[in-house]
Amino acid sequence: MLAGKSEIRDMIPQAPPMVMVDGLVASDSESTVSRLALDKDNIFCQDGYFREPGLIENVAQTAALRAGYKARESGTDVKKGFIGAVKNFTVYQLPPDDAVLQTKVTIVSKLMNAMIIKGQVFSDDTLIAEGEMSIFEQ
Repeated sequence: MLAGKSEIRDMIPQAPPMVMVDGLVASDSESTVSRLALDKDNIFCQDGYFREPGLIENVAQTAALRAGYKARESGTDVKKGFIGAVKNFTVYQLPPDDAVLQTKVTIVSKLMNAMIIKGQVFSDDTLIAEGEMSIFEQ
């Protein structure tokens, strides 16, 4: 793992209880993979499952983690990002509130301070959600 829970907090602008990534598994020029170990106390867990808004936030924070990791590597400040749009986000199944998620974000296109990413969320190697987001860096 490239970064653990304590290091993640320096790479993303979110603070508890809104942190939806707890590990950086991999990152290269095209994609980044994060990890999130769920528990029933997560604010997006309800009735035994991690709900749809949490899955969307997890993808967005994986993109933020990517940007934060790249900034740290280059010695620059971490920039804040904003979701411009969510497109074709499909949830195939909700993960139980004790699952460990791995989320892959791939850059589809980037122009100046805007990018389109594709996010895929996996639980036990099963694709449970995917979609695209436009993200704007401040």
